[in-house]
Amino acid sequence: MKRREPSTAAAGLLSAAVVLVVGLTVVVSVYASMRANQRENADRVMDQRTAVAAAAVRTETERYRSLVETAAAGISTNTALTWDDFDTATAPLASANLIGAASLAFVVPVGTTGIAAAQTLWRGRGAEGLTLKPVVAAEEHYFTIFTRTLNATGPPMNGLDIAAAPEAATTLDDSRRVGQPSVSDTYVLLRDRNLPAAQQQRSFVFAAPIWTRANHPEFRGWIVLGLRGEDFLSGVLATVSQGQLDGELLATGRDGTRPVVAAYTVPGDADLTRSVDLVVADRGWTLITRADASHLPGASSRLPLTLLLTGSGMSVLLAGLIYVLATGRARAVARVHEATVELRQAEAESRHQAGLLSAIMSSISDAVGVVDDKGAFLLHNPAARELLGVDEDADDPDAWQQHYGLFRPDGRTPFPVEDMPLIRALRGESCDNVEMIVRNAQRPEGILVSVDGRPLDTSAGRHGAVAVFHDITEMRRYENDLAVFAGVVAHDLKAPLTVIRGHCEAASEDLDEAPADVRGSLDRIILAVDRMAALIDTLLAYTTARDAPLRTRRVDLGALVAEVVHDRTAHLRDDDRPQIDVASLPAVTADPAMLRHVLDNLLGNALKYVRPGTTPQVQVTAEAHGEHWARIEVADRGIGIPDTAKPEIFDSFHRAHAEAGYAGTGLGLAICKRIVERHGGEIGVADNPGGGTRFHFTLPLPVREGEFDMTGNNDEAVARAALERALAERAAMENSRLPGLSALPAAEPSAHDPAAARLRAPVPDHHPTTTSAE
Repeated sequence: MKRREPSTAAAGLLSAAVVLVVGLTVVVSVYASMRANQRENADRVMDQRTAVAAAAVRTETERYRSLVETAAAGISTNTALTWDDFDTATAPLASANLIGAASLAFVVPVGTTGIAAAQTLWRGRGAEGLTLKPVVAAEEHYFTIFTRTLNATGPPMNGLDIAAAPEAATTLDDSRRVGQPSVSDTYVLLRDRNLPAAQQQRSFVFAAPIWTRANHPEFRGWIVLGLRGEDFLSGVLATVSQGQLDGELLATGRDGTRPVVAAYTVPGDADLTRSVDLVVADRGWTLITRADASHLPGASSRLPLTLLLTGSGMSVLLAGLIYVLATGRARAVARVHEATVELRQAEAESRHQAGLLSAIMSSISDAVGVVDDKGAFLLHNPAARELLGVDEDADDPDAWQQHYGLFRPDGRTPFPVEDMPLIRALRGESCDNVEMIVRNAQRPEGILVSVDGRPLDTSAGRHGAVAVFHDITEMRRYENDLAVFAGVVAHDLKAPLTVIRGHCEAASEDLDEAPADVRGSLDRIILAVDRMAALIDTLLAYTTARDAPLRTRRVDLGALVAEVVHDRTAHLRDDDRPQIDVASLPAVTADPAMLRHVLDNLLGNALKYVRPGTTPQVQVTAEAHGEHWARIEVADRGIGIPDTAKPEIFDSFHRAHAEAGYAGTGLGLAICKRIVERHGGEIGVADNPGGGTRFHFTLPLPVREGEFDMTGNNDEAVARAALERALAERAAMENSRLPGLSALPAAEPSAHDPAAARLRAPVPDHHPTTTSAE
């Protein structure tokens, strides 16, 4: 094998070289042929374009010569030419599109001695304001009498002495002598000599003599057409060459010179040149055209160069391919083997990682489930199977509820498929702490689980969802036991406080004659007992706000606010009463006792947190919030809440003004938040414009027929029924007992069960030295 390798390499190299040489030879030959063909096309197109340009110049100059000759013949029939006659005869020329034409003038010869008489004569024939003023010393002058401006700006320039331009004067003499139109040598028109040098053009004039048709013809003058060279050539070539030809116009002068009358240029590097001789009237002109071959249609293409580069590249590529095929078999076999080894290593690594992931999922204590985008389970670790109590998975989400036995926390309502955490995660929604009951044949008494769901995007672009399950049965049982314990402790604490207060009141009544310091001590004891009782009531209210059943019904919010205001202000003197404005308030759907606590707390704070010596000002208003909700606001003019304290004002045991000496437990607003959120609403705080604080919270409106609806939409039966069902379901969830757990609070209030005790508003403190508002 090794002995044949040099021979194989040499043969492969020779074959590649032959293919490369042949390929490059063919490509270069085709390229040369295409380039020659392009050059022929360029010459042909250049000849065609030059012929068209020459024909256009010839046609236009012949048209100008014919126009001045025709105009002269027409005017020669008028023995008493006036301005009106001239104007009528030359009016069609204004719209004749005479490229480069500046003006058309009627010119008469006048001797030096006859200037005054000629001026009077032509003024009488309509040349108003005509002034004939000789410019040069000569026996005969050539004055413009009537002028029609064509493509020039400014007024007609009558009275010019053309004798000031020798080129034009010579042309007039020649045309009068031969009786035919004549063309002048190139010069700058008299009317253009006042322009800036950059705007002046080399120009010429066509002159046709005017002879009468009598037996003895009489010479009357000339018709003279001024033509600007640059404008003429640019206009003609721009039209016929389509921006592809440069041009120069040369006119042979009477002295034999050939000056450049005009030039026209276009972008590009001209490599083609043509020259055409023209006869204009009695003179000879030459038109020289130039063009860039790459700009001519059909004469330029990148195809030859593209073919050269592509063919050369393909030839090199083909030669290299032949060499590789001839010599690279051994290398190919080695690379295949190397690639196979890497693939096997990658496969082994993938299996190792898959095994490691499986071991991790099997060893963790948290229950984890993973589904694909169709809801089929990809993974249920052993902890999840043990928690759910089902060995086989159901890949159809519609069967999950029945297969695993999933219920709402009330233990009776089947958990809707669309609300399950995995389904919500498949929709792209993350969710936390979703509680549900799992009760099936392996879990007959049921367990309470909390589920967290997250969307899952794999590296392969497949979508799915992952859920983590936590068994919170024991934690919830512990919370309930702790709540019962707190209620018992609170009751046992309030009993001795009642005894202490009673003995202090009895002692105070029996010691009317006692010293003031003894009676003051008894009063301080009574106040301390009252504060302790209020603190216990607040703690009970904090627990009850979360655990007590909601007993919602229609509540007249205006009447309830009036009761709270009365309780807060009835014991005050008229001079000490606060200013409380209550607007028209709607009826709402709420638990009366809990709602009373919210209102009492917010109003108590508004009356409490004011500057010393200031009369409290409170305003209670309500407005519609959506179609089925009311937004209630309690605004005051008190000391306000710092912006830094607003985010934590509704947290438990947070006091925004503790350093200012205002008493409180820090639980009042936390209780309000719990109550409002249990009603499905939200609560917040903002600054009151002008000073103070503005609290707001939302509550559902009554949905039964005939009740007050702030939006006026009492006919939406579907929305009402949905709200009623939601409230009823929530109440059932809160009133039910969890299977397998100790009993939740009973339906009737119990003296030893704080969760069963109905929430009551704190009793207003009638002592002027303290307050119980939170």
